[in-house]
Amino acid sequence: MDLCLTIKGVSFLLQTGLGILGNTVVLLAYAHIIYTEPKLLPVDMILCHLAFANLMLLLTRCIPQTMTVFGLKDLLNDPGCKVVIYAYRIGRALSVCITCMLSVFQAVTIAPAGPHLSRLKPALPSLVLPTFAGLWLLNMAVCIAAPFFSMAPRNGTVPAFTLNLGFCHVDFRDNLSYVINGVAVSGRDFAFVALMVGSSGYILLLLHRHSHQVRGIRRSQGGAETRAAKTVVTLVVLYVVFFGIDNVIWIYMLTVPKVSPVVADMRVFFSSCYASLSPYFIISSNKKVKAKIVCAAEQDQPSVDTQESNDK
Repeated sequence: MDLCLTIKGVSFLLQTGLGILGNTVVLLAYAHIIYTEPKLLPVDMILCHLAFANLMLLLTRCIPQTMTVFGLKDLLNDPGCKVVIYAYRIGRALSVCITCMLSVFQAVTIAPAGPHLSRLKPALPSLVLPTFAGLWLLNMAVCIAAPFFSMAPRNGTVPAFTLNLGFCHVDFRDNLSYVINGVAVSGRDFAFVALMVGSSGYILLLLHRHSHQVRGIRRSQGGAETRAAKTVVTLVVLYVVFFGIDNVIWIYMLTVPKVSPVVADMRVFFSSCYASLSPYFIISSNKKVKAKIVCAAEQDQPSVDTQESNDK
């Protein structure tokens, strides 16, 4: 294995391992919170679902990509490729949609009460699950074409208008299908990104204008809302950065009939960075999740100390 392949393989391995670890820790922390508390706040429910979507993305795309980089071949047959690619497309779509949902819900939460928001705010917790269901149905419908174009790699040259993922091929047959698929996916992503950027800008405006009033009038709740809002804005900025890199590469891929595997690997890496890094921002900024992790670590420490004393 040459140096370039080694660097690429180690990069995917680190990204996949850290991402799966971080999202699993977030999900386990929220599972313990659900077990010990009567109900989750809407923001916590959305963060939990975001971690699940990111974990789904990493399992269905980064693991087979990493195995392919290290030389493993014939990982999946045609049905396997259809299932994995479809699951990956849904996971990737849910990641952007749920990040947008998080930004919108937080903007509504901290917005000043008005004639319409005064009725909407109390209903927010009851809207979370229906919104999840709607996003799942929407993205399952938008991504339904993916299984029809996915297949296991064939021996020989890669046909034109085919995305060579290494472990699978996505063959669009002709330029029209290739472009329509790209425009549909990019259009959906840009719409949700525009909405999350707008709501995050509104959050920043509110924080700038009303930080003193929030601390003075509703000290404890306002402080919690401010911390949550800052976490949401950080996640949005993180997503937008990697989304921009991802789509620059994607637009380039739409303009050429044959895509180099190196370019495809770069897009996979950058498009998966958000899924790998976001759980660590959640852990560092969410007091509930951090407290559960610290508690679990402290519970394990006495058993380690006892074992060491017995060994002595």
